[in-house]
Amino acid sequence: MAPWAGAQLWALNPLRALWLTLTAAFLLTLLLQLVPPGLLPGCALFQDLIRYGKTKREGQSRPAVCRVFDVPKRYFSHFYIISVLWNGFLLWHLTQSLFLGVPFPIWLHGLLRILGASQFQGGELALSAFLVLVFLWLHSLRRLFECFYVSVFSNTVIHIVQYCFGLVYYVLTGLTVLSQVPMDGRNAYVIGKNLLMQARWFHILGMLMFIWSSVHQYKCHVILGNLRKNKAGVVIHCNHRIPFGDWFEYVSSPNYLAELMIYVSMAVTFGFHNLTWWLVVTYVFFSQALSAFLSHKFYKSKFVSYPKHRKAFLPFLF
Repeated sequence: MAPWAGAQLWALNPLRALWLTLTAAFLLTLLLQLVPPGLLPGCALFQDLIRYGKTKREGQSRPAVCRVFDVPKRYFSHFYIISVLWNGFLLWHLTQSLFLGVPFPIWLHGLLRILGASQFQGGELALSAFLVLVFLWLHSLRRLFECFYVSVFSNTVIHIVQYCFGLVYYVLTGLTVLSQVPMDGRNAYVIGKNLLMQARWFHILGMLMFIWSSVHQYKCHVILGNLRKNKAGVVIHCNHRIPFGDWFEYVSSPNYLAELMIYVSMAVTFGFHNLTWWLVVTYVFFSQALSAFLSHKFYKSKFVSYPKHRKAFLPFLF
């Protein structure tokens, strides 16, 4: 590899800077939540921005000014509708380029260049980005199915800022994947002109990890949904109960842990070396750890009999 190519791998482009900023913000937020109560002054707006769903009910009553910006948590489905449509659109253009030689639209290619895509970057395999974009689309499709047919949403809420961020998130994530495709002008560049010849052992490993993580996340969402249904599958209440089974035996929020593992599986599919995607994984780690920590506190405060051996996010560690 040429020296300039190696330097390019570590260059701080706009996408990397954005994911690094988000990572730092959520790391700092998590650290602030770990500080013992009373050492730092409370801020109702700050707490409202980082909590959603059941964790908003914890502590003192929320100020009326915060409740003005409430959006139903069931609107989570909107995130996945946007993701299925947008990332399906990106996947369609990538497929057209890889298999039929159709160039990307001028506006899309220009956007990718602004975000940091470059020509023949670092020997990245086009097959890796193609598979990761397929994984992202399938993940969004499954989560959309779960929102409609598995999950049972109560009347809990999220902040309008969280809602808007969620809408933008999957658009940004899809663009991040597509920006990793090596480009030749406005066309995806395939080394050797044969996509299947790029298949490597880490593609198989990444695929297996993706399936494994997705199956466990689905099982965890089924367990959570069934807590509010009778044996016939009819919703009978919207109360919170202690979940048991699968990864719930180890952590309070195994669905968040599975989300992290899904993104790790994509990093593996990229061949372990993609710095941009590892920044995405790091962001997912801290954002999911924050949500898991707040959920863990909620369960422990609500249920006296909550299993003491359970951790919040990482089995036996945190």
